[in-house]
Amino acid sequence: MKGRTALITGGLGVIGTAISREFINLGAKVIVVDRGSKEKAQAWQTQQKEEGYEIACIYADVTNYDNCCDMAKNIEKNFNPIDIIVNGAGTIQDVSFRKMTPEQWNHVLHTDLDSLFNVTRQFINGMIERGYGRIINISSVNGEKGQFGQTNYASAKSGMYGFTKSLALEVAKYGITVNSISPGYVESKMVMSIAEDIQKQIIAQIPVGRLAKPEEIAWAIAFLASERSAFITGSNLAINGGIHMY
Repeated sequence: MKGRTALITGGLGVIGTAISREFINLGAKVIVVDRGSKEKAQAWQTQQKEEGYEIACIYADVTNYDNCCDMAKNIEKNFNPIDIIVNGAGTIQDVSFRKMTPEQWNHVLHTDLDSLFNVTRQFINGMIERGYGRIINISSVNGEKGQFGQTNYASAKSGMYGFTKSLALEVAKYGITVNSISPGYVESKMVMSIAEDIQKQIIAQIPVGRLAKPEEIAWAIAFLASERSAFITGSNLAINGGIHMY
């Protein structure tokens, strides 16, 4: 991965941070995309730099195609061409379907699924021209098995599989691979904020008996992003501790 440039959406979370660090450890340059506050992103950047990780951060709304066009122009002007895309932007708005509003449905679909098109579309032609690319889409175990109260989220995450397989077929001959991963429950702020008794119930369902570490997700993504994984495309890698097998 040495000398490659990677773009990671949703990069400020614990999984995105772990991915960024793993890529840098392997010699890549990393750009993260964030649509939150600049103050938060700058504080995150400063912390990473203090710990030895130089990571660029670009502000863009991945749910907005025109905004992503501007982001791509910024990257073209100020950075090396993008070799690797990790589509990790995501959100949840959990509610049973009979109570779900159009706003809750659209917000999750725009963030979790439309963003794949909005971001990847900006860089796919450059990858084709250069004859190289790695695209990894972060789905979820709940996109495979469904989850009560997550009709919107599961639909978006399941839609990633069709995107992954179809695009993989289109670009395989150009040296570009497109794969997805489906993590289970990960040690994240969201999961760790759940009441302790609920955490225990979740862990009790996981055959390996624990939550995933963010670094374990990052290692799997780094494997798919490496030059050595050139014969793997259109695949989904389940990283869920055995909670769902198919």
